[in-house]
Amino acid sequence: MRVLTLNVNGIRSAASKGFLEWMRRQRPDFVCLQEIRAFPEQMPLRARRPRGYHAYFMPAERKGYSGVGIYSRVPADRVVRGIGYRPCDAEGRWLQIDVGDLSVVSFYMPSGSTPGRQPRKFRFMKRLMTHLRQLGRDGRSYVVCGDWNLAHKPIDLTNWRSNQKHSGFLPEERAWLDRLFSRAGFVDTFRVVDDNPERYTWWSNRGQAWAKNVGWRLDYQITTPDLASRARTASIYTRRRFSDHAPLVMDYDDIDR
Repeated sequence: MRVLTLNVNGIRSAASKGFLEWMRRQRPDFVCLQEIRAFPEQMPLRARRPRGYHAYFMPAERKGYSGVGIYSRVPADRVVRGIGYRPCDAEGRWLQIDVGDLSVVSFYMPSGSTPGRQPRKFRFMKRLMTHLRQLGRDGRSYVVCGDWNLAHKPIDLTNWRSNQKHSGFLPEERAWLDRLFSRAGFVDTFRVVDDNPERYTWWSNRGQAWAKNVGWRLDYQITTPDLASRARTASIYTRRRFSDHAPLVMDYDDIDR
């Protein structure tokens, strides 16, 4: 089972840069998209109805903002849009599809980098932890893919010392991830198969961050332990740029669906 996730920073922009053609060549079973920034009717047909895939979307209410999507080779048995928390759901930040005993989620964490947003991000994280703990106990297999706007450990960003007071690497945010991975029943599955440094998925557009690989690992595939034990490979594609993020592709042994 191959799962691909990417913050596309606008699905129309990523499509114009060749993302959809590249995606199909990877032959993923599931594709999780974040920050689609469009309603389905605004997307090119090849993004709205990609050949060989069923497409599901959760756009934000605000035009041109946020939103998530999932492409799946098999039709969903159930689609869940949102977590029942208005600040999350109005911005299109959680989309879940259930296929048999497997749940695939595309998720986009709010950023706290703009003025006044960090307290809102903390409130969101508190509500999300409650939701994730409930999911971790329901007996299903979960892969929660997305842009979490969080780096967990110093290995996950280049300038970790100077970023300890910046949103995305605050002590409170890292402690929240500690709780997620130690108490809520989820695993940072990328690190199960790849413990190498300088493995980033986002680079600032300022300076020469991309060229110098001055980045952050903000994009995760967070899974229940059963899926983590089935993870076999992980790759971050950096040969071409479709967005300011890079696609994260992970392969898992198949599970009965």
